[in-house]
Amino acid sequence: MNLPNKLTVARIAATVVMAALLLVPGKLCAWLCPILYGAASLTDWFDGRIARSRGLVTNFGKFMDPLADKILNYSVMVLLIPEGLIPAVGVVIILYREFVVAGIRQAGAEQGVIIAANIWGKAKTLFQDVALAVILVLRAVGVSYLRPVSAGLIWICAALTVISGVIYIVENRGVLTEK
Repeated sequence: MNLPNKLTVARIAATVVMAALLLVPGKLCAWLCPILYGAASLTDWFDGRIARSRGLVTNFGKFMDPLADKILNYSVMVLLIPEGLIPAVGVVIILYREFVVAGIRQAGAEQGVIIAANIWGKAKTLFQDVALAVILVLRAVGVSYLRPVSAGLIWICAALTVISGVIYIVENRGVLTEK
């Protein structure tokens, strides 16, 4: 297994630790969450950069890298719902888009068409990364305005997710038509 793929697997493993930390009360765990989340998020940037620069792009990486991002981000989102920090409906909208895009990718794959992420999907993921990092830091600090800020950030994430999903559908509508 090459280094980029190891970083992807490490991101998935970090998600398990992150989930445990989110469930344990206390300031230490609260502060470890944004640190671990930031480190895990950075592995996404590094694994892609290393894979492309060294010619280490693999089918495993193409499949698991975006999946690792989703596992990390959506695990954090779902685990923050019970704390009232993230609106459940916003997460449902975000997950809905992911299932639609996965369906389009599957339809493309069945036709021999590989559908890559577009700039809107990458922007959506980047904003989710930043938003969740901010939410986790504010949670650790324990600021009084945490709930409205975190809800606002997730609604922006949901809006970007819908926009990127619509663009994705329009750009790839050809794989959805029967031939």
